[in-house]
Amino acid sequence: MASQEPVEGEVALSFAGHCPIERAMGLVGSRSAMLIMREAFYGTSRFDDFVQRVQMAPATASAHLRTLTDAGLLHRQPYREPGGRTRDEYALTQAGADLMPVVFGLFEWGRRHTDVQPLVDFAHAGCGHPIEVRVQCTAGHDVGPDEIEWRPAE
Repeated sequence: MASQEPVEGEVALSFAGHCPIERAMGLVGSRSAMLIMREAFYGTSRFDDFVQRVQMAPATASAHLRTLTDAGLLHRQPYREPGGRTRDEYALTQAGADLMPVVFGLFEWGRRHTDVQPLVDFAHAGCGHPIEVRVQCTAGHDVGPDEIEWRPAE
């Protein structure tokens, strides 16, 4: 990133309490929350499946599902198996779906920079080509870390 050191006489900004990253990490920054969101993107919708696939205690899964639902990332809807009691299943909301580049960006980073061999790859259902996560400006140019500058919000 381009250096944003204060010029002589300027005061350095404090972003504490005003940073979208800080707020987002408060909602989805735990390992458990991100793994639940991963499963939601993979199509998991039922509580017992989240518990099994993320391998967490039911109380932990319940707490994180409640937090993610309260934050508007997941929507809880009732279902009932024949002869069974009414239970809840979870679906991504638009806000949850908007987290997709982050979830898949973490997947791609982990694939490239850790020794984990993924069990799945991801492709565009429409054409079959692999998906990738990129940073672009609104004009469509790819942007590298040394090409980003920050500016005070208006």
